[in-house]
Amino acid sequence: MQCAEPDTGWSQSVNVDIRHQLLRLGSLPASRHSRKMLRNLSTLSPRPSPKPISLTSPFTRSTLNSIQTTLEATYSEDDIRYDPSETHAAVLVPLCNVNNKPGILLEVRGKLRTHSGEVSFPGGRVDQTDESALAAALRETEEEVGIRPEQVEILGRFGPPEKSLAGMRVWPFVGFIHPTPRTIGTNADTRTANETDEPMPSLDLSTLKLSPKEVADAFHLPLPAVVSPLRLHHYLFRGTRPYFAIDVSDIISSKFKDPSRTDVVSSVENASWASNPRERDEIGGGREGRLEAWGLTGWYLTTLLRRLGVYDHEQ
Repeated sequence: MQCAEPDTGWSQSVNVDIRHQLLRLGSLPASRHSRKMLRNLSTLSPRPSPKPISLTSPFTRSTLNSIQTTLEATYSEDDIRYDPSETHAAVLVPLCNVNNKPGILLEVRGKLRTHSGEVSFPGGRVDQTDESALAAALRETEEEVGIRPEQVEILGRFGPPEKSLAGMRVWPFVGFIHPTPRTIGTNADTRTANETDEPMPSLDLSTLKLSPKEVADAFHLPLPAVVSPLRLHHYLFRGTRPYFAIDVSDIISSKFKDPSRTDVVSSVENASWASNPRERDEIGGGREGRLEAWGLTGWYLTTLLRRLGVYDHEQ
């Protein structure tokens, strides 16, 4: 992926920090340093059993460290290989606490030419001005929901990257969203053992700045919802690989029934999404009139949650 140096307006310290993370994650074009890093990653031992994360207790520094360690240990050669001749895109899987509850920040797409009314992660196409796929994910996240790169603590990535229906190779990254820009270099090394188990600050969704053209709604999907039998639907990704689609219809509809709710914000006046009349996979909001995290979003959620030990690999 040949990308020019970006003119993003980020501070030099942020660029240095992100470049360090990019090199660690193997996402920059292959320099001498990154080629050595990729060789090291490809020789890691088999994937260990992840330490279970709590679905009900808020994310803590200890939790984030555990997630980061698990993701770093689950690379494979297929996960980090890319083809410069392909068109690339990137998404951010944003973990966050909201009202002291752990979960994932998701979007409902606005009235776009493609993907209108679909549940997705923040993200989009890698532009020529993007230094890397990760830089594209951070840029798109800021453009779509107003979360600045300095608020995102990158925890890792997973794969392999799948192709979208439009033919783009989509690279997924995982990050924790801080409510305010964080000081670069602040980490668990400066905290006591007790502090690592204290809840990370919660994100106030009212502070998000949605792009009305791109995002109709942004909402917090609490972790207990990803294991709720009433929400889960068992589908086959691209007709062959089992995954869970997650019904989120009630979360979006609830905002318009109860404006006091703080787990969803909207740039539209009413809840709406469209299902494909033929119920074709990955097109529209979901099946049987539901709004679901499905298709590539559902597949990536299932893959990540398998890596973290929330789902069994057989599910």
